[in-house]
Amino acid sequence: MVGVADVAAAAVFWTAALNLVESPEGPSDRWRTLVARDGGERVLGLMHSDSPVENHPRLHLDLLVDSTAEQRSEVERLVGLGATRVDWDSYPPDPDFVVLADPDGNLFCVVDLSRAPSVS
Repeated sequence: MVGVADVAAAAVFWTAALNLVESPEGPSDRWRTLVARDGGERVLGLMHSDSPVENHPRLHLDLLVDSTAEQRSEVERLVGLGATRVDWDSYPPDPDFVVLADPDGNLFCVVDLSRAPSVS
């Protein structure tokens, strides 16, 4: 579940970002469930929240890609959908991830698995 201020706008961004659709089961102004386009499992819940966005959230989404070229392309696609680049103050030297914010300000990362520490 991702807490957001504008559930409808978040649904537009995340369905496009993750190639999902809104579940027809009970969408409301306070909650949306996003599912796989093929009717598969529920994937992501969006819930209205009045809590402020955290600058260093303990929990965030990582979107995984297989190469540096794919990472660049995915970052540009997501920015085109409304994400913003974050000038994050905790990047390590030569990071394998790029920090973005969704239109609601929630941070998430695009991780290049070919450079991820878990691969080496």
